[in-house]
Amino acid sequence: MFLIDDLLFRPLLAILDAIHSVALTELYDVEEIRDRIKENRLLYELGDLSKAEYEERKAALEAELEAARRAHERVGSRIEVKR
Repeated sequence: MFLIDDLLFRPLLAILDAIHSVALTELYDVEEIRDRIKENRLLYELGDLSKAEYEERKAALEAELEAARRAHERVGSRIEVKR
């Protein structure tokens, strides 16, 4: 029974774990969120956004960034995605 587990289930679980980690990494791309925060600030500085719009988008993006950081902490160093 242990031989079957080692041959069939462990590789399958490892693949599923890797797919899950990659999906989390892609879903919560910290650099992309930081770029959107910079873009939001730039739009505000250029006058394209009102103060209220800027603050609203900033709060949403910061919440998204915090969620991304927590997701990356969960994934940890189990897998590294290189582009």
